[in-house]
Amino acid sequence: MTWTTITVWTISALLAAGIGWSRWEQKKTRDKYLAGLAAMDRHHREKLLSRLNPKLQAEVRQQLMLRYGVS
Repeated sequence: MTWTTITVWTISALLAAGIGWSRWEQKKTRDKYLAGLAAMDRHHREKLLSRLNPKLQAEVRQQLMLRYGVS
């Protein structure tokens, strides 16, 4: 094994760990956001959702229904 091989594998492992960490943080943030929306009263939740783009709005509404039973 050469130093080049070790370096390439080390960099690849660090990149994979960074990507995994980023996705985990993104999921954690999305879960916090959904919990916050579920805790809001309906009027404020609808006002906040109306500011999102339609595709994201539909996705968030679907997740709220599936996880929290909130319409």
